Amino acid sequence: MASPGTSGTPPASLHPIRYELLTLGDELLLGLTANGHLTFIGAQLGRRGVMLGRNVTITDEAEAIERQFRESWAAADVVITTGGLGPTCDDRTREVLAAVLGQKLVFDPATEKAITERFAQFGRVPTANNLKQAYRFERGEVLPNANGTAPGLWVEQDGKILCMLPGPPNELQPMFIEQVIPRLAARGLLLGREAYVQIRSAGIGESLLETKLQPVFDRHGDALSIAFCAHQGQVDCRVSSPQEKYSHAQIEAVAAECAQLLGEDFLCYGHDSMAKVCADLLRLQDKKLAVVETATGGLLANAFTEVGGACKFFAGGVVCCSNDAKMELLDVPECLLLQHGAVSAEGAVAIATGAAERLGADYALAVTGFAGAGAMEGAGANPVGTMFIALHAPHGVWSKKLSYPGPRQAVKSRAVNAALDWLRRELYRAQSGAAISLPRTGAMQ
Repeated sequence: MASPGTSGTPPASLHPIRYELLTLGDELLLGLTANGHLTFIGAQLGRRGVMLGRNVTITDEAEAIERQFRESWAAADVVITTGGLGPTCDDRTREVLAAVLGQKLVFDPATEKAITERFAQFGRVPTANNLKQAYRFERGEVLPNANGTAPGLWVEQDGKILCMLPGPPNELQPMFIEQVIPRLAARGLLLGREAYVQIRSAGIGESLLETKLQPVFDRHGDALSIAFCAHQGQVDCRVSSPQEKYSHAQIEAVAAECAQLLGEDFLCYGHDSMAKVCADLLRLQDKKLAVVETATGGLLANAFTEVGGACKFFAGGVVCCSNDAKMELLDVPECLLLQHGAVSAEGAVAIATGAAERLGADYALAVTGFAGAGAMEGAGANPVGTMFIALHAPHGVWSKKLSYPGPRQAVKSRAVNAALDWLRRELYRAQSGAAISLPRTGAMQ
């Protein structure tokens, strides 16, 4: 087994170092909670050159925890656990693992103070069982939890590392990024930077993306490792160099060549969302955006408010399903709705224009359509899955009709991604000074 070191320089090959993740909680096995910890931790480690050796989800029973931890501790160099650090009777992880490692649990006054102060922020006083969370391993460290009362725990023993994290994602994720990753990197157990360069694309399928980039990759032979991953509305291409045949700078140069080749299909390097890319372009151009939605019910607005500092570029959003709401909130003429219907190219243009004017925005996105089967949805020329998207810009307003057969949630997600990608391309052209050139369908004013 590899022993944790103290140097910030990672080993030449991280593959011999074995990581195992134990996700604890009956709620995971009952399907009451999705195991997002595997997705998050696996992705974070993967970015630093480490693949999880195994993830095991186990119950809250003490015997199950002990049995699995003994097995993982014997097999792995780093064991990460999630859950079971709370104040209730089914939170047993701390006690069970301390017994397996032969360590006492000691009361930590600094943690008690942090718990008390956190409760005071909400005008409450911790009960006796809350202070159960103030115990740590006698030969271990506390990982402070800025978003909850259960601190993480860190133990180095037998040439191995145990990292214990609380279950709530809003507590675990910042702790992992801000505390765990730097500690592991400092001990040479993962890379101090990302192990690959990721090219994120939008509006191009996985097979076409590979076909387009393959001539670039062919010139470099086995010096490069290429991996593709398709998501809703985008495809990622990860470029790395096995055995470090290429330097990171050389990999970046290859990625830059790919980005140039992709043109407007290139979204970004790294992991930014489409909304974040749009937000950056809006900020750069000092423009504001408004959105109006019917079938997507606020998903588009939510995508932008997930981006920090949204008030700098996002004027606001309107969710209006009834015709009365469209007329009252967005000044859409009743005669237009009666003649063309709300789910139409004309209706989409009208609500996009109304949102831009009412909210004082330079750009506006509108999404209307039939996302799923209902009493009044999907008839005639517009079956279920028909969506109209409109874009209002300083130089005009357009709409296009899209067809997305499938479940309601999938239709909504695809419509949001299509709207974001359209806006991104228009902002990209505005930034480069190019005229609008793509063909549009539907109404144009």
